[in-house]
Amino acid sequence: MNSPIGPTDSSLVPRFAGPATFARLPRIDQVERADVAVIGVPFDTGVSYRPGARFGPSAIREASRLLRPYHPGLDVAPFERLQVVDGGDIAVNPFSIGDAVETLDQGASKFVESGTRLVTLGGDHTIALPLLRSLYRKHGPIALLHFDAHLDTWDTYFGEPYTHGTPFRRAVEEGILDTEAIAHVGTRGPLYGKRDLEEDRRFGFGIVTAADVLRKGVDEIADSLRQRIGNRPLYVSVDIDVLDPAHAPGTGTPEAGGITSRELLEILRGLADLNLVGADVVEVAPAYDHAQITSTAASHVAYDLVSLLALNHQRKTGN
Repeated sequence: MNSPIGPTDSSLVPRFAGPATFARLPRIDQVERADVAVIGVPFDTGVSYRPGARFGPSAIREASRLLRPYHPGLDVAPFERLQVVDGGDIAVNPFSIGDAVETLDQGASKFVESGTRLVTLGGDHTIALPLLRSLYRKHGPIALLHFDAHLDTWDTYFGEPYTHGTPFRRAVEEGILDTEAIAHVGTRGPLYGKRDLEEDRRFGFGIVTAADVLRKGVDEIADSLRQRIGNRPLYVSVDIDVLDPAHAPGTGTPEAGGITSRELLEILRGLADLNLVGADVVEVAPAYDHAQITSTAASHVAYDLVSLLALNHQRKTGN
């Protein structure tokens, strides 16, 4: 097997030159295989407040120019372990949520069936449902860690079942999620009523609030999440609004009192021994961003998720 092709060498081509693929990685058409593909889904028709996340994938790619090939926090060089590529965007219908969900399911399934693992850049959180559907057909019921200010287990908005606030309710209803191993992390802010929490609990979700992270610390939180997930196939979904608006102003539904980017990254790094099978980073809306604060944070989150997949591969193969 040929050695992986890594990012463009920044000592030869300045970081501000050339196309903005994720972390300056090769495009999928430039390699013979893809162990991990970072793909974009420029879609935000499912939002309930501020639009703009359709521009998230391109903003995250642009901010990722500064990423480097060795991750000291996890002691891994992910682009040496795996052939990681920028898989481009899956273009979906911006005028029909139902059609977009179906198109994304089909597009993601082609990657999953070929053995390529996905780290997906959104787009709004509606996209999590079709991504989970594609993984369920390969792995069976999926464990979920959902980093978000919000629950995203509401039933409908204006009678619509597919929105950015409903994907995980639909996933539970469809039997996609392993309800003994699902949890929200970083939730906070006002709700429509106490019933929201009661229904969420009925679905099987555990909740780690932003206040829990503050009081208990990242090591205790990561340990509790590892115990909850075990060795089940795991999907990690990161809504960038899990971060406080000070760390991620560029998002559609900001909530005060969130966790810091440092806390989020450290919790993710505490999941290094779990069986990660896919992930997303969603809800980056660059029109509301300042100095690339949000897209920079999102690019580092995606980089950490790719690095976790590399560690997963290393543990399974010994290479």
